[in-house]
Order: sequence, then structure tokens, then C-alpha cells
Amino acid sequence: MQHDSERHAWIQLALTPHIGAESFLNLIQHYGSASQALRASSSEIAQLAHNGKKAAAHWHDTHKAQAATEAALLWEQHADCRLLLLCDDDYPMMLTEGLTAPPILFVRGNVALLHKPSVSIVGSRHATPQALRIARDFALSLSERGIPIISGMASGIDTAAHEGALQHSGSTIAVWGTGIDRIYPPQNEYLARQIAEQGAIVSEFPLGTRPVAGNFPRRNRLIAALGRATLVVEAALESGSLITARQASEMGREVMAIPSSIDNPHAKGCHKLIKEGAKLVESLEDILQECPSLLAKSSTALSTALSTRCQKITSPEKSPKMLPEKPLITPPLNNFVDKTVDNFGDNLVDKRLLPVLEKIAHTPTHPDFIANELNLPTADVYAALLELEMLGEIAPMSGGRYQRIK
Repeated sequence: MQHDSERHAWIQLALTPHIGAESFLNLIQHYGSASQALRASSSEIAQLAHNGKKAAAHWHDTHKAQAATEAALLWEQHADCRLLLLCDDDYPMMLTEGLTAPPILFVRGNVALLHKPSVSIVGSRHATPQALRIARDFALSLSERGIPIISGMASGIDTAAHEGALQHSGSTIAVWGTGIDRIYPPQNEYLARQIAEQGAIVSEFPLGTRPVAGNFPRRNRLIAALGRATLVVEAALESGSLITARQASEMGREVMAIPSSIDNPHAKGCHKLIKEGAKLVESLEDILQECPSLLAKSSTALSTALSTRCQKITSPEKSPKMLPEKPLITPPLNNFVDKTVDNFGDNLVDKRLLPVLEKIAHTPTHPDFIANELNLPTADVYAALLELEMLGEIAPMSGGRYQRIK
């Protein structure tokens, strides 16, 4: 029972608003356990938390964290659903190397895949047909060698990579920037169901988390960390894929890129990576030669540093036969799409995005026009456009313009 209560405390602390991974580890190190950390005063939190003042202001408002914890524990009772805590023996060791690891992961599907040497494949959401074919072919070839494929289930290259892996063994891992109970983009509902049944879905975000722009850099960081290597297939100069590649390099992972025509603007990011030292890849052999550890046996042991830093918490064993056949609080993945589509209506557009949305017509509109009209920095406009695009309100058009689609 002690383990159960400490595990409950760990989850609640991890899901407490404004307590990020760094703050979480600071609190565990200072107090020795999550249950002791939850007894801290607001003034202590202000000193120890990374975002001290904000965390302290909300510290005693525990309703959200308690509700999120109960929801997470109920969700975990479903078949093939796991909460992986940072101190669990089967927490993926790759996440402890090179970054501040999330204190909790939501995983649906085959947890064992997280311990196999894997390749992350990323690239443009608006990829050319040739790039989509290349992504599928490489994913299939790697999967045939027993190497899982990691990606973010976005449109374009991500989707193609997952599809390629599913053609062989289903050894693919989708890392989400939403709660694991919300499919994004909604048109990938069928793909999400396939991955849950044949591979694994991973999220560090609490249940119910919506797809907002700030979540996706964190998702990309996990994609980079989980893979032994990151392969970039078609990416523009300013793209999330290049950020993922840089993060992978900073973590000591191999970075590889596929070249294309010099006339292809979507490939300039790959060419930039190659100039900076990324491995130019033309075949499966290039990948295996650059990263021979991909064929090594997987390891599930936690590093010594991690085990001394965190208190061991044993996850309760679950027998599949004892699990309820029907979900307690969330529908199965094949029912998520109706709920997801309903959650992307105009009524859920953040108020801060409305001024930008109102300036976009049903004809292509350039971001510079919006910036001038609203007297906003161009960078802020592009951030808003990305979020509106992810919400399905607008779509990118030729010439860097955007058009309203609702």
C-alpha cells in the first residue's frame, strides 16, 4: 500500500500545473519523495520550482492535479494502457540521456518498443509525393530489420513513416503533442488506431490536453530523444524538423538527411543539415553504417545516476484478464474521432487568436498583411498561424499565404 500511495503522489506532483520536469526533479531531490514534496509550503515552492512565483500562486489549488491524477489512474486500468514513471524499471532509458526526462509518460500499446534501438523520421507536413514515397520506403526497410520507427503522426512525412512501418511489423511509435485521449490531426484517426493496436503511442501531456502550438516543441524533443538516430526527409529552412534534428544532435544522437533537387524549396533544410555535418543518406546501408548500434540488443536497465536520484516506485502488476473490456472514462481509439472533431469547432479557438483569424479571408492572405493590420511582430503572427492551422481553421497556400477554411 505504501508503494501505491507514493505512486499516487508521484503522479499528482507530475500533473500539478506549472510544475515542469526540472521543477519536479528539484522537489524530489530536496524532499526525498513525491509525498513529502506535496506537503511543501507555497514559499518553499517559490524557491525550488523553476517557475517559482506562478507555481507558488497555484500550489494549494490542488483540484486540477487531483482530478487529473484520478483520471490517469482510471485510464491506466484499460488494456494496453500504461503510466510510466521516471523511476519505473521499464521507463525508456533513452529519455534519461541528454535531456530532463518527463516524470511521467502515458503509453498505449507495446511498451517494449520503447526499449528497442529506433530511428526517428521527421519532415515536412506538406511534402512532395516523391518525399512521401521515400519516407515510406525507408520506414519499411528499417522495420524489416526489426528497427522501430518513431514520428509525430503529423500530416506528410510523419504519416508516411508510420504507414511504411505498419506495412511490415507495426513497429512504430507515435509521439503526440496532445493528451493521449485526443487524436491530432483528426483525419489520422484510423492510423492512430492501427498504431495503438500494432505499435505504441506516447504522450507526456495530461489527458484532455488540446493541440496548441507550445506543445509541439516538447513533442519534437521526445521524438529526438527516443531515437538512436534522426532521419530528416524533406524539410524547409524554417521548420520544426530542423529543430528536432538540432535537438537530436545536442543529445548526442546521429542526425541524417536525404538530399533532393536544388530547385526544391522543401529540401533546403536537409541540404543545410548536410552542410553542417549531418550524414547524407541514400540507402538503408548508409543508416546502418552510420549507426551500427541500431542492430544491438535493447536494454531496459535504468542508469545508475537515475536510480540514485529518484526513489524507486514499483508499478502494480496488471493481468490482462482482469482488465475491464470496456473503458471506464474514455472510449476506445476507434471512437475518438467523433469527440475529436467536435472539439475543433470555432467556439474553441483561443480568444488571443481571434484577431489574427479575423484578418484571414477565404482568399489567400499573406502574414505580412496581418502583421501590418494588427501592428504585431511577424514572429507572433506566424506563431498564431501555426496554431490556427493545427486547429483546422486555416490552410497554407502557395506564396506563403494562408486561407480560412471554415
